[in-house]
Amino acid sequence: MTSGPSRYLVTTLVVLLAGIASAAMYHRYVTRPWTRDAQVRANIVGVACRVGGPIIHIPVKDNQQVRKGDLLFEIDPATYVAAVNSLTGKLQQAQAKAIQSKQELDRQTQLYQTKVTDIRDLQNAQDADIGARADVAAAQADLDYAKLNLSYTKIFAPVDGYLTNVTTSPGEYVVAGQQILALVDSSSFWVAAYFKETQLRHVAEGGKATIRLLGHEGQPFEGIVESVAWGIFVPDGSTARLLPDVRQTVDWVRLPNRFPVRVQITGKPPTPLRIGQTASVSLSGS
Repeated sequence: MTSGPSRYLVTTLVVLLAGIASAAMYHRYVTRPWTRDAQVRANIVGVACRVGGPIIHIPVKDNQQVRKGDLLFEIDPATYVAAVNSLTGKLQQAQAKAIQSKQELDRQTQLYQTKVTDIRDLQNAQDADIGARADVAAAQADLDYAKLNLSYTKIFAPVDGYLTNVTTSPGEYVVAGQQILALVDSSSFWVAAYFKETQLRHVAEGGKATIRLLGHEGQPFEGIVESVAWGIFVPDGSTARLLPDVRQTVDWVRLPNRFPVRVQITGKPPTPLRIGQTASVSLSGS
């Protein structure tokens, strides 16, 4: 049986070791920050139409992967084809009048040079020629604009990505500027890790990060700290609503605020990434 002094010595030693371990863990926690409050993010491209009309064709489906340049949907082009045909005819008329005005100008120039007509007739012919050429330029611009609108009746994927929340069907009438589909940019995935303000002095751009996804904790992958947010939304109205809104988790304790740290993914994730996946991030310096 251990004597009284020995028991005190053992207890003191255990407490001392526990204190040393706690201090070491706290030092590691502060100088090599770690957080479980992180989420996978990505850029979302709102695909909108640039002209209005009824949708006649949607060759894609919800949650489909698409490549840049793939056809997403098509608007009925009939109105825009008619506009192109009409303006093509107007351009041809303007070109014909321009030819006539140029021929008249040539005649008036010859007549003026031979002293048959006076300068007024020549000037009138010159003005008519300038006006005719301007009409051709205007008609050409109108036709180009109509052709551009016709090209907008087919909407293509602007980036590689994944379609989400596809709820549109053929027959729906859309107006210019209306967002029809959401496209998750597959090349833009990153992790938003929220660190306490007391840890930020140990968070440096370019620092190495280790990322673990919930459900795949045993398969970490690498990342790099890209940037640290310069502000968060304060609900008293002193900051812009566009800033990140990072909520406190306990109201009755004065907790340090948490700031988003943008972590660029450099390693290969163990599973396809999806916006909103929960992750943990630990930093190990630059």
